Amino acid sequence: MKPDWSKRILFGFQHTLAMFGATVLVPFLTGLDISVALFSAGAGTLLFHMLTKKKVPVFLGSSFAFIPAILGVKAVYATPGNPNAGLPYATGGIFVAGLVYVLASGLIKLFGADIMKRLLPPVVIGPIIITIGLTLTPVAYGMAQSHWGVALIAMVTVALVTVFGKGLFKSLPILLGVGTGYAASFFFKLVKVQPIIDAQILALPRFMAPKFSWDAIAMVAPIALVTMVEHLGDITTIGATVKQDYITDPGLHRTLLGDGLATALAGLIGGPSNTTYSENTGVLAVTKVYDPAVLRVAAVLAILMSVFGKFGALLSTIPEPVMGGISIILFGMIASIGMRVMVENKIDFSSGRNMLIAAFVLTIGMMSVLGENNPAVINLGFIQLEGLSLATIVGIVLNLVLPEETE
Repeated sequence: MKPDWSKRILFGFQHTLAMFGATVLVPFLTGLDISVALFSAGAGTLLFHMLTKKKVPVFLGSSFAFIPAILGVKAVYATPGNPNAGLPYATGGIFVAGLVYVLASGLIKLFGADIMKRLLPPVVIGPIIITIGLTLTPVAYGMAQSHWGVALIAMVTVALVTVFGKGLFKSLPILLGVGTGYAASFFFKLVKVQPIIDAQILALPRFMAPKFSWDAIAMVAPIALVTMVEHLGDITTIGATVKQDYITDPGLHRTLLGDGLATALAGLIGGPSNTTYSENTGVLAVTKVYDPAVLRVAAVLAILMSVFGKFGALLSTIPEPVMGGISIILFGMIASIGMRVMVENKIDFSSGRNMLIAAFVLTIGMMSVLGENNPAVINLGFIQLEGLSLATIVGIVLNLVLPEETE
């Protein structure tokens, strides 16, 4: 049963809260315009939904994977009077990265998605999903540790509403958790209202046309080969959450096409590349509201935030520990989904083969939390494989080369 539109707006606002911090952090770190990032996230999400038959409950936000490449291009093309002179070249590379997705989509359409199911059975997918959740958790803890009292208030509220909530309230644990945490933050004097006062009521995003150079494209576009692997993991995670096979219907070729064209659109207007958001997958897992229209509401709200300065400024005043506490739960839920995938598919861990595949995926994937000290990194020209992308490839290879055990 689908919720009515009044409830969809409330549920959509929850998703907006979940994506906001990460989506604006990317432009904040790279120098791109925050309003453009919000607009491109919202518009990209709507485009994705149109291309995937409105079936997949996904939100596309700013991708962290492209940050080093954007900063690299920015440094190469910076001038003494304009340190951001390279940003148009970076967004040109982002546009081409989107086209790489489109090319991959065509190849999947041509050769079929069944090969992906053979390459990624539950014994590989389960640990990958667990890795997605656990590697994101340190980010959440980093946000929460600035004030654990407020973070715990938000977390406890989510837990209580999820377990004991009735009716509509049971479907709004994230919204109520953020609201309670925000109210508590006033008591601890963590909320700064000046940004709301200073913000303009209406302010159009500062769109920026891309520029193209082979050097910038070579630095940025190959990242798409890595993020496509992450895309596959995210789509599989979302499917496992709502118990739908999105690899088959609407098809991996459509989800890749949607993600790619959303990224290309972002590059055309001066925004960061888009990617499927694990934060919103966590919201799906907690609320069990899977209606894709709710995510489209969140997309419209993101676009409105890019235009209505006061609204965006209000959300920007939510203290970091509030969203940190919420994110701890959301990312933990994603890891739990990975465990559920293996349980529901009755993966036999008395099998040495299965244990070995899971061990390698988890170990290599979790090494990414070591940051610069991560020893599990493979450089192939402009492409760097580490963390989830390397763990996925290792899992695929082991699944193909290790023989099935016979009794």
